[in-house]
Parts: sequence; C-alpha cells; structure tokens
Amino acid sequence: MAAKKILLVEDDVDLRLGLQLRLQATGYQVVHASDASAAVDVARSEKPDLALLDIGLPAGNGFLVAQQLRALDLEDPIPIIFITGREPTTNRVRAKEESAFAYFQKPVDNDELLAAIRIALGEWARIETQVV
Repeated sequence: MAAKKILLVEDDVDLRLGLQLRLQATGYQVVHASDASAAVDVARSEKPDLALLDIGLPAGNGFLVAQQLRALDLEDPIPIIFITGREPTTNRVRAKEESAFAYFQKPVDNDELLAAIRIALGEWARIETQVV
C-alpha cells in the first residue's frame, strides 16, 4: 500500500522541516508549500490525502486555502487540520465553520497531531483527541 500523502502548508521553515521529518519518519509522504497560492497549486498536482494548514500565511491565509481545496474537483474531499499560533478563540470557531477535522494551537504536541492525522485518514478507529 502506498504511503498516504500529506500537504504541509507552513511558512516557518524550521517548523515545516521539523513537522516534515516527523511525518516522514512515521511513514507519510510529505509535499509542502510556504504560502497560500502555492498550496492550491501543489494540491492540484499532488492530490494529497490530508492537508495541514497554518492559518497565517503569505499570499492569503489557511482559511482561504481550505475553501479553495474544497472547491477542487477531487474524487474525495481532503481532510484539513489547522495548526496556528494565532489567537485561538475566534480561529477555533472559524476552523469549525470551515469544516476542519481538527485544530491545534502552536506549539503542537506531536503525538496528539499524529493521532488526529491517523484518525482523519481512517487509520485508527475514532478515539478521543483534540478534534474540533
């Protein structure tokens, strides 16, 4: 079975590399973008199984990317997990309005994030986690 592909959209290079290494070490294929515009282009060409989106991005924001990902003509919708360092109260509500699978505040607990990813990808039975 081919590795599941995750689109990682994060403009902080150090954070992106850290997450990418962790995801790859767990067996996922990772494609990435550092801004909102590139994220949609990468999603079109790579057809990821899941998207991890930062909210604060150059050339747009994670919510705009989520809307554009939902508008793509893909066979299956892409589950979206938001990761942000921005104000949590209104962003958590907005993430829920955007049909996010989960929302995490930076710094992210890697084990909780990986659990949410596995659940979103149908790799684990639904268990309690930090789901929106």
